[in-house]
Amino acid sequence: MEKIDNYINSLPEWQQSHLRLFRKLIHEADPNIKEEWKWNVPVFVLDSKMIFAMSGFKAHTKYNFITNGALLDDKHKLFNNGFESKKSRGIDLKESAIIDEKNLKALIIQSVEQIKG
Repeated sequence: MEKIDNYINSLPEWQQSHLRLFRKLIHEADPNIKEEWKWNVPVFVLDSKMIFAMSGFKAHTKYNFITNGALLDDKHKLFNNGFESKKSRGIDLKESAIIDEKNLKALIIQSVEQIKG
């Protein structure tokens, strides 16, 4: 989606890298996931359910597991915010963060599989 490409390209290089990776992992988890623009950020939808959102902030990038983050087995402790929510969870990553790509992808796949039932 061009609007999402433009959004990502407008951010600092390190944020672009983080967001592109998250986007890639989402589409690898399920190629049927659709991209939309809501709340001025990219969101990802499967079977009419909004399941992920991502955004760049001054000091970090944010990845929201919207629909079922609180239900996921985050055995590698990737979630670091949103614990007050009954449904969602989030991951904030600073510029210096080392992304655990393998376990992040596993968490994304787990979320998608729950949505599919």
